[in-house]
Amino acid sequence: MSTSTSLTALQVMQDAPVIPVIVLQDVAHAVPMARALVAGGVRMLEITLRTPQALACMERIAAEVPEAVVGAGTVRSAADAAAAAKAGARFSVSPGYTSTVGRACKDVGLALLPGVATGSEIMMAQEDGYTELKFFPAMQAGGPAMLKAWSGPFFDVRFCPTGGVTQANAAELLALPNVVCVGGSWLVPQDAMEAGDWARITALAAQTQALRKA
Repeated sequence: MSTSTSLTALQVMQDAPVIPVIVLQDVAHAVPMARALVAGGVRMLEITLRTPQALACMERIAAEVPEAVVGAGTVRSAADAAAAAKAGARFSVSPGYTSTVGRACKDVGLALLPGVATGSEIMMAQEDGYTELKFFPAMQAGGPAMLKAWSGPFFDVRFCPTGGVTQANAAELLALPNVVCVGGSWLVPQDAMEAGDWARITALAAQTQALRKA
């Protein structure tokens, strides 16, 4: 199985300054939430595999919001990758990295942002051909200081820091030359989704456009 249109991890990262990290508890929220984000200029949607409803939410968004690009977050196994691709995902994001996950994503045509937190993990991902990586958990694992330290030995790697990233510290991370985008959950507050306040989500997405790198 492979997706009809190939997508690279770099294309995912370059589309907008922020990739929303989305936890959906209700399938009914999926489509209006996706439309709200797209209206604010955010198309790459990371739906995390943290709830039983996640795959159904991906299917609904892929079918009903063609302007959105569905991604799967919290991909930890080959089975996760296969299920995400079947549900309509076109990219995947993992909290860590194993060669098994890397191969599985390639097999089903999913672009992958592998999660790394150490130099050894970066090297393992690079050995398998991955040079665009998710730094996770970014703020807990060293934040901007760690990214600056990595810019020397890993000068050819580009990062998407995720984990502890907020509206307040996103600009500092995005200013670093080896950071292409950041991942954050603040674009999709649970209280806004529960209240059906889609205008608030659109506004939060639109605000992130000001963070775009020059």
